[in-house]
Amino acid sequence: MLKTATQSRGSSLSPPLLLTSLAGVLQEWLPEQRWFAGKGLPVTDLAVVSMTELHPGCLHLLISSGHAGSRDDCYQLLLGVREELPPRLHHAFVGRPSEGPLAGLTVYDALHDPRSAALLLERLRTPGSAGPLRFERDAQTVVPSGLTPRILDGEQSNTSLVYGDSFILKLFRRVQYGVNPDLEVPWALAREGCARVPAPVAWFWTDEPRRTTLGVLQPFLREATDGWTLALQSLATGRDFTDESYELGRATAEVHLALAQIFAPGPEDPHGGRRLAAAMTARLDTTARQVPALVPYVSRLRGAYDAVAARGLGRPPQRIHGDLHLGQVLQAGQRWFVIDFEGEPARPIAERRRVQAPVRDIAGMLRSFDYAAHARRPWQPRWAQRCRDAYCAGYAAEAAWDPRGQAELLRAYETDRAVYEALYEARHRPDWLPVPMAAIARLAEGR
Repeated sequence: MLKTATQSRGSSLSPPLLLTSLAGVLQEWLPEQRWFAGKGLPVTDLAVVSMTELHPGCLHLLISSGHAGSRDDCYQLLLGVREELPPRLHHAFVGRPSEGPLAGLTVYDALHDPRSAALLLERLRTPGSAGPLRFERDAQTVVPSGLTPRILDGEQSNTSLVYGDSFILKLFRRVQYGVNPDLEVPWALAREGCARVPAPVAWFWTDEPRRTTLGVLQPFLREATDGWTLALQSLATGRDFTDESYELGRATAEVHLALAQIFAPGPEDPHGGRRLAAAMTARLDTTARQVPALVPYVSRLRGAYDAVAARGLGRPPQRIHGDLHLGQVLQAGQRWFVIDFEGEPARPIAERRRVQAPVRDIAGMLRSFDYAAHARRPWQPRWAQRCRDAYCAGYAAEAAWDPRGQAELLRAYETDRAVYEALYEARHRPDWLPVPMAAIARLAEGR
C-alpha cells in the first residue's frame, strides 16, 4: 500500500488499521466541508466502506459516517499522504494523525494535487479497473492526455475538476448506492439526440459493496455563463431579461419532451394528487417545527395542498430534472444548456429517479427568478414576474401546453419549494431566510 506509510514502517494498511489514523482528523475536517450533510452535529461511527490505492501516496476511500438525528451517510474522499505539504497544497490540509500507521504524516485532499488529479483523468482515458473501481469511456470521444487540471471553487454538494478548459469531472462527494441520475439522464438524452445537455464522455463507479456512481466527465462549455450570473447582471444594469427567460422556457420544454420519449411514463394514479398533498403537508409540518417563522402560515399553506388533493395531478408524471434553477443552466452564445441532473442530493436516489410532474421543475425555476430579484436591493418583484411570465410562455410555445394552466399544482410545488428553502436558509444562511419567507407570505394569500 502507501509507500510513505507502510514500506518505511513495516506494516500493511487495512481499513480498521487505517481508521485508527484517520478517525480523529476526519471528525474535525468533515464538518467543515460544504458538502457534508451533518452541519453542526458531531461525527460518529466512522467506517471505511471501500479503500483503493490509485497511486503511491494516494487513496480513494468511501467513508460512512453517522451523526446525531441522521441515518448513515457515505462520502467519497481522495486522500494523499506526505511527510510535509508544499506551500501550494497548504489549503488542502486535512490533518496530521497522532496514532496508527499514518502517525506523524500529513493527510490532505488529493483532488487539489495536480498530480493526483491528472492521474485520475488518465484512469478515465483508459477504461479498466483499480480494485473495486471501474472506469468507462464513450468510445466515440477522444480525451487528450496531459490536460492541466484545476479545481472549481464554490461547489456545495460535489467537487468539480476542469481539465484544460475542455472537460469537467464531477465527483459525487455524498454518494448513494445505485446509478446516479446525473449519469443516467444525460447519457440517455445524448443517445436521443437532445443537444441541450452536455453528453457524458467518461465515468467511474464501484461495485463494492454495491454498484455506485462516483464521477462523470463531460465537455466543459468554456464560454458559457450560468443563468444565476446572467440574471444578476441583468438586475445590476437594469437590462431586461425576458428574452432570455423565454428561450430558457423553450429549452426546459425541449428537455422534458425528450425525457418523455426516452423513459416510460408513470402509470395513471387516481390517488396521485392525494399522495402528493399528504407528502407536502408532512414536510410543511416537520419544517414548521424547526423554523418558527413558518408557523403563522401553516394553515393557509395547507390550502394549496388541499387543492391538489381535490383536483389531482393533471398531466401524466414523467422523468424530470428534479432540482432546476438558474444555477443549473448555462448560456453559450444565445443557446441554453441544462446541467446537473443529480436532483436534490439529500433525497434518496430512488426518489430522485422517480417519475414526477414536470410542473415541479417549472416551479423550481420560478422560485429561482424570485431569489435573483431579492439578491439585489431594492427588491424588484416586477422583474421577477416578467421573467416568470416569459419563461412559462416559452415553455408553452415548445411544449404546446401552458404550465400556468395548472395553477393549483404550480402553486403547490412553489409552496413546497419555498418551505424547503426556508429550512435550508434557517440552517445555513439565516440572513437569506427573508427571501423564502416573502414567497411564503405571498403563497399563503393564494397569489
